[in-house]
Amino acid sequence: MPRKEPSEFKIKRFQSSSGLEIMTGQDDESNDYLSLSLRHPNDLWFHVKGVSGSHVLLCCGESGQKADKESIQEAASLAAWFSKMRHGGKVTVSYCLAKQVKKPRGAETGTVSISKEKTLKVRPALIDEAL
Repeated sequence: MPRKEPSEFKIKRFQSSSGLEIMTGQDDESNDYLSLSLRHPNDLWFHVKGVSGSHVLLCCGESGQKADKESIQEAASLAAWFSKMRHGGKVTVSYCLAKQVKKPRGAETGTVSISKEKTLKVRPALIDEAL
């Protein structure tokens, strides 16, 4: 199977209220690309706990800018929105540094393992897409 070009992955881009970029993978292949190739090690990675959904990156590692509480909340709300829990009220979202996201040997596309995770409860919400 030929390798995909970066432009062929389905990734939606958003901007947090403090100006940080937030990216969401829209399928398993795009989730893998986002979580394992596109990320900076110090970006924050988000996913709804225990349920299928998008992998979400809050891009702050390359700039060295510390992620603010509101941007973390917004990225977590997007992870909840792009999951099977979209209509689930408050949803638990796991997050960690992107460098703590690994692909287990032999794991299916879109499957990763994480370490040193934190969790927060958020309501699923969509924010405006970046241009």
